[in-house]
Amino acid sequence: MTIRTLNGEALTQLVLEVFRLNGELLGAGNRITGPFGLTSARWQVLGAIDEEGQPLTVSQIARRMGLARQGVQRIINDLLERDLVSSFPNIDHKRAPLFDLSKEGEKVMAKINAAQAAWVNNLSEALSAKEVSRALKLLRTISERLENSN
Repeated sequence: MTIRTLNGEALTQLVLEVFRLNGELLGAGNRITGPFGLTSARWQVLGAIDEEGQPLTVSQIARRMGLARQGVQRIINDLLERDLVSSFPNIDHKRAPLFDLSKEGEKVMAKINAAQAAWVNNLSEALSAKEVSRALKLLRTISERLENSN
């Protein structure tokens, strides 16, 4: 039986805390987006497009957000029905259309971004930017190592 090293145990505890944090963040996201008839999952998809600033395919959204392509497709279909995204032909791949925020999607994202800014500013009050930057660097390093180990 393999026993965890000290580093392995410390990383295990960090992973467990990230799992708990993910649940808390999804709950907070649902509270932020609820007044606009959305969920954290729908916000993730809209946010990926908004952040990129250009139309994306379902696969591109899934990769950027670390989500399953099939799940993103279901959400995109829902967002199309709600007129929050628009679909465009993709000259590079006929079977993979591009999706962008519709005018209504832009309005909703502006409201969500304002609500998120107030929430995150309040949450970050007792944290230093230096601490947050160090934590971000560590999480990115772990993510890169995970991606390279597959």
